[in-house]
Amino acid sequence: MTETKIAEGGVQSVHRALDVLEALAAAGGSASLGELAAACGLPTPTTHRLAATLADRGYLRQAPDRRYSLGSRLVPLGADAHALLGERALPALRGIAELTGESANLAVLTQGRAEYVAQAPGRHTMRIFTEVGNRVALHCTGVGKALLAVIPPAQAGRLIAAAPLAARTAATITDPAALQAEIALTRARGYALDEGEMEVGVRCVAVGMPGAIPMAVSVSGPAARMTDDLIASVVSALRAGTAQLRR
Repeated sequence: MTETKIAEGGVQSVHRALDVLEALAAAGGSASLGELAAACGLPTPTTHRLAATLADRGYLRQAPDRRYSLGSRLVPLGADAHALLGERALPALRGIAELTGESANLAVLTQGRAEYVAQAPGRHTMRIFTEVGNRVALHCTGVGKALLAVIPPAQAGRLIAAAPLAARTAATITDPAALQAEIALTRARGYALDEGEMEVGVRCVAVGMPGAIPMAVSVSGPAARMTDDLIASVVSALRAGTAQLRR
């Protein structure tokens, strides 16, 4: 009865189950029972019952070492949510593309990568095309660095340390300390830059949005067109666009 009573704003047990899922996502997708209990502020037996129920339904998975990870049942739910999110975001993205002339993208943080969920193409014949559904590395993309800047620093540190920072071009940041400094700069100025770090000759600027599902909106184009003056106007357009998306 205690776990199913009505709490402020809803059912307490549902709040707690969602807390477990969100804590696991914040931990990078894998955590022990004790780590989950501490993150959720719940007794270990309560956390165990919640995690076991979620695992029975496929929303969590328990490995042989007893650690929990996110389960496969979340995948189709996430895909449907991303599709709907992309559809709702298109008016804002089209407005950004119209103002800047370049392609505008929306990406979300998915399993340690940035996943593009919507794009509005620019007006130029030669433009940057990003396939919706494509997942890219965080360390070498504008959307990726913007996402790292809006999540908790501890979570960003875990994601940066999770795998070697592979070089995509000569400009890619491959040193974790240098990337941490770049993310700190991104937080301070409010936008991220990709200076040909993912693809030679392409420049990208992105603004992140914190939340249960961290998101980032970006504009990308050939470096010859993406001048510093255009970047300044793009940042203004991105901030207006993210404000529209929040509403």
